[in-house]
Amino acid sequence: MPKVSVVLPAYNEAKRLERAVKEVTRALEMQGYDYEVIIAEDGSTDGTAEIAARLADGSRVLHLHSDERLGKGGAVLRAFEAARGDIVAYLDVDLSTNLKHLKELIDAVMEGYDIAIGSRLAKGSKAERPIKRDIASKAYNFLVRLLLGSKIRDHQCGFKAFRRDVVLDLGKKARDRHWFWDTEVLVLAQREGRRIKEIPVEWRHGGATKVKFWNDIIYMFRQIVRMRFGNL
Repeated sequence: MPKVSVVLPAYNEAKRLERAVKEVTRALEMQGYDYEVIIAEDGSTDGTAEIAARLADGSRVLHLHSDERLGKGGAVLRAFEAARGDIVAYLDVDLSTNLKHLKELIDAVMEGYDIAIGSRLAKGSKAERPIKRDIASKAYNFLVRLLLGSKIRDHQCGFKAFRRDVVLDLGKKARDRHWFWDTEVLVLAQREGRRIKEIPVEWRHGGATKVKFWNDIIYMFRQIVRMRFGNL
């Protein structure tokens, strides 16, 4: 069985990191995977680095520290480069997506898909989140499909798995290194004919978020336009 590397991107996640590491390792052990968990700690200032260092055991749980912020995409890509698994995944530390779907996510890649992603918008999914963010997310995904030709319903769910060689190639081609990174990777993957499985999930809003609503809406829209029309 190939090794599975699960990345937890962590920027100022002191309150949630320990719980996330414990629950993810428990879920992986229950399924019998040969695994490692990588804490991709991205220039935190709230004590997350110290917690990550304490949790790391040098074998199953690893701490990858950056002194400066790389952005979410940059931190995840760096962790994937360091990963020892043939299959790599990343999960948001708030664990908004129910971990009961983790086996389906990883097994989809084991069975031949290049990429498997959780989807809050696929038929059969159950998502609970504030109405303002629900509307913004649906509008964003509509624009990605309209302007970038994507067939995927939900590009932003923090619950994704990849063949490591595939995501390293795509990730380095993607120009964005922050919130838009995984959207760009998914669009590039479709353009290259990669096999992607979209999995309906149960998802619940995890509370505090690093997203700055209006600033990030503008930023994401600019990235869509940049990818559609080139440098603007």
